[in-house]
Amino acid sequence: AQIRYSIPEELTRGAFVGDIAKDLGTDVAKLAAANLQVLSDSDSQYFSVNVNTGVIMVSERIDREQLCGQNPRCFLHLKLAIENPVEFYRIEVEILDINDNPPEFPGDEVSLRIYELASLGARFPIQPAQDPDVGTNTLQTYHLSANENFNLNVKARTDGGKFPELVLERALDRELRAFHHLVLTAEDGGSPPKSSKIHITIQVLDANDNHPVFDRPSYGARLVENSPLGTLVVKLNATDVDEGPNGDIRYSLSSHNSAALRQIFAIDEQTGEIRVQGNLDFEEATVYEIEVEAKDMGSPTMEEHCSVVVEITDVNDNAPEVILTSFSSSLSEDAPPGTVVAVIHVRDRDSGEQGKVQCHVSPDLPFQLRKDYEHQYSLLTSTRLDRERVAFYNVTVSASDLGNPPLSRHTILPIALADVNDNAPQFEQVSYEVLVAENNPVGSVLVTVSAADPDSEQNSRLSYSILRAGGTDPGLDPTRYLSIHPTSGQVSAKLPFDYEQTTYLQFHVEVSDGGSPALRNRTLVHVFIVDQNDNAPQVHFPRAGEDSATQFRISPSTAPPALITKVMAIDADSGRNAWLSYHLVEATDPGLFSVALRSGEVRITRALQETDASAHELLVVVRDAGEPPLSTAVTLVVLVEEKGPEALQGSETRATDGGGLPTITLYLIVSLVLISTVSLVGLAVLGVRCL
Repeated sequence: AQIRYSIPEELTRGAFVGDIAKDLGTDVAKLAAANLQVLSDSDSQYFSVNVNTGVIMVSERIDREQLCGQNPRCFLHLKLAIENPVEFYRIEVEILDINDNPPEFPGDEVSLRIYELASLGARFPIQPAQDPDVGTNTLQTYHLSANENFNLNVKARTDGGKFPELVLERALDRELRAFHHLVLTAEDGGSPPKSSKIHITIQVLDANDNHPVFDRPSYGARLVENSPLGTLVVKLNATDVDEGPNGDIRYSLSSHNSAALRQIFAIDEQTGEIRVQGNLDFEEATVYEIEVEAKDMGSPTMEEHCSVVVEITDVNDNAPEVILTSFSSSLSEDAPPGTVVAVIHVRDRDSGEQGKVQCHVSPDLPFQLRKDYEHQYSLLTSTRLDRERVAFYNVTVSASDLGNPPLSRHTILPIALADVNDNAPQFEQVSYEVLVAENNPVGSVLVTVSAADPDSEQNSRLSYSILRAGGTDPGLDPTRYLSIHPTSGQVSAKLPFDYEQTTYLQFHVEVSDGGSPALRNRTLVHVFIVDQNDNAPQVHFPRAGEDSATQFRISPSTAPPALITKVMAIDADSGRNAWLSYHLVEATDPGLFSVALRSGEVRITRALQETDASAHELLVVVRDAGEPPLSTAVTLVVLVEEKGPEALQGSETRATDGGGLPTITLYLIVSLVLISTVSLVGLAVLGVRCL
C-alpha cells in the first residue's frame, strides 16, 4: 500500500504530518503491538511516528531547497515496517515550497560600456538574479527604473530561467550625457513578494559603431552521454561589417554560464567551434543551455550573444544498485518455508527501460525472491532447511536492468544455519560382543562403544549410561559388575568375573545428546565369560583327611588284573580345564599296582609273592589339562591280609586302561561342544549382519 501526504517546508519539530493509524484503517493498539518502525530512504530521519497515537510528526528541520534544489516537485519517501506478520507500507511526503528566499543578484552594482553609435534595439544582458524557491515563489519579473534611452526585455530560457536585457530604444549621445544610472529590481511571485535591486552604471563610448551578428539567434545540438572528449558540439558563425580590428571577431563563453558548465564545454575563440572537454552525465543534467558572446576587436569592443541548447541522450551506463534494508546472516534450520531472510532495495540511475531493474537468485538454492513493490524485494526460504546437509549458503542476488546490452550487479549474502536438535545419536554397531576371561583385573576396559550425532555443539555432546537388558536374569544387575565412562563410552569392570558363577551377561548402553529435549538411542552388549583354569580337581572317592590315607585290604591270593579301588574326582572348570588324568606317582612296589589314566581304576598287575611287603602305600595324583595344569594327590594304603577281602573280579577285573570315559567327564565334553557350537553360530550371524 502507498500513502501520500503534503506539508510545507520549514515546519517546526513535532508538527503534524498525518494520522497513519486512521489512514491505514487500523487500531492504534495494534500498531504499537506490531512494533511499528519508520524506515527512511535518506540519510536523515526527518520524520518519526508516535506508536501510542499513530501520528507521523516532523523530527528535523526540512529545507526544500537543500533537499531538491530547483526540482519543481520534492518528495521524501518512507517505509513503515510492521511485524507479526511482516508488512511494508510506502509513504510519500511531498514538501511544498514557501516563499522563504528573495531573489539575489550576484552583486550590488554592474557597469556597462556602450558605444554611442550603438544601434537601436541593441541588447545588453544583465547578470540575472537567483531565487532558490520554485513555482510562483521563485523569480517572476524584473522592473527597470524610468529613463529615456533604455527599455527592459526579460528573456525566458527553456529551463524556466529569466534573464534581463537592456534594449536601446533611443540613440545615445556621449556629448549630451556620458553616464546613465539605472536601477534594476528583481521580484518573485510570493505572497507577499520579495525583491532585490542592482545599480547599473552605463558609460557611453565613442568609436566602433557596428557589432557582430550571428547567422541565427540560437543553435541546437544533441549528444549522447559519455561522449568522448573533443567531440564537436556545434560551429558558430558571426560576422561584423566593420573593417580591420573592428571587424575581427573573438568567441567566448558568456560569464552567465556556471562554473560547472565551463568545465564541460569549451569554445575555440577563432573558429567558434564548441567541443566537449568534460564528462556528460544524463543523470546529472538532461539539457545544457550555453550562452556565447562574439566580440569584435574595435575600441571599444562590440559584442553579440546567442544561445546553444545541447540535449543529452541517455545511455545504459549505470549498473543497478542493491541496498540491504534488512538482513539476518543467521537462520535456524527449522525455519518454515516463506521465512523472510532479507529485505532488498534496488535502484538504477538510468532512465526509461534502462532504469528498470529485475532481481533473481539461483534456482538451485532453497531461497526465492518475492517482489513486494517497485524497487523492493524480499528474500524468502523456499523449502525446508537441513544444517546437517548444508550448514552455510552464499546466496548471490543478481540485479539486471533492461538496457541493451543490460548491466548487472551481484551481491553475495552469507547465511549460516543455526543448529536445532533434530538428530538422535547413532551407534557404530547395532550390538557388541565381548569375550572376557574370568578373574579379570578390576578397572580393565572390556569394550568401548561409540556413537555419533550429526548435530553441532551442545546438541552433539553425548553421554553414555548402562541399562538392564530385557530377558536378563533379574539377579544379574550389570551395574554391579560394570561401569561406563559417560563421555568416552569405555565399559570397565568393577568386579572380577567368575565363570563358575556367571558365564554370560547382556545389557543395554544408552546414549543421549545434550539437546533440549535430549534425544536417545540404545545398543545391546553381549559379554561372554571365558573360563580360566582356576580350580584344582577335587577327589570325591576315596575320601580321606588332609594328612591321612585311605586303607584297602586284599587277600594274598588276589590275581591280576583285579580292581583294588577306583579314584573318582571332578573339576569345577570346564572344557580342557576339566579333563582329568590319573597318575601313580609313588608306590612301595611300583611294579605291583597300576592306575588307569582316564578312569582312575587301581589294579594289581601281578600275583602277590611271599617276599612282597604286607603293606603298600600308593600316591595317586589327579591332574587337569589346563594351562598351567592343576593337580590333587590322594594316598592309598593297600594291606595284604590272609583274611582280607578278595579284589573285585569278573568283567570289572578285566577292564583295561583304555576303558570308557567316566560319566561326569562325558558330560563336561558334551557341554564344551555345545557352548563352542553356540558361540560359533552367534559369531557367524553377527558377521553376516555386519556385511
